[in-house]
Amino acid sequence: MANIDKALMALSLEEEEDTPFVMPSDPKYCSSERNVMSIMGRTLNPECQNMSDLILDMPRKWQVYDRVRAVALTKDRFQFIFKYEHDLEEIRNIPLNYYTEAAIYDLADLIAEVKEIAFDPEKPQSKDYVRVKVNFDVSQPV
Repeated sequence: MANIDKALMALSLEEEEDTPFVMPSDPKYCSSERNVMSIMGRTLNPECQNMSDLILDMPRKWQVYDRVRAVALTKDRFQFIFKYEHDLEEIRNIPLNYYTEAAIYDLADLIAEVKEIAFDPEKPQSKDYVRVKVNFDVSQPV
């Protein structure tokens, strides 16, 4: 107990000059190799969005829960590190700048003749997909 008292008494409130740590440019300190198969993002409302729920729920929703590792980087930033490249590539949506009726039409037209698109860019979208009615010959492969 006396040793702890001596150590506490020896502490000073004066600011000491700390020598900054310079990270070596050694490959063992770099995470770029590991990050090749990852996506990073941030929550837009961290006060209302629970980071632990996000990093636990998203792999389940993507159906890759045993092949991805999630990391909470900060209160509002996260990273998902995938085991396989094909899992990373499957998590794709139409990029926001292409979320137009023309792009959706052309994508559906690759499958078959487009009859109707249930998409109005002026109205709210509550689903993460767009319904498209197509007409195709069932005797032919899709």
